[in-house]
Amino acid sequence: MDIEWVDGSKIRVRIDKETVTISANREGLLSLAGQLSEMVDGDPGDHIHYDEYNSLEDGSSELIIEKIDL
Repeated sequence: MDIEWVDGSKIRVRIDKETVTISANREGLLSLAGQLSEMVDGDPGDHIHYDEYNSLEDGSSELIIEKIDL
């Protein structure tokens, strides 16, 4: 799966107790939307791992989005 980013993407993930907040600018939202659309045709178990070292803003919590088969 190709992971594409729109130039200028900014995404932050925070966890507060049991609440996960994903904050993103326009470019970040477009990037996430495109990546999730790519996952639609993937296989169960396909996933995207986001963290501050490869895609999220400094201080963000890790985020994994995985396709499952229900």
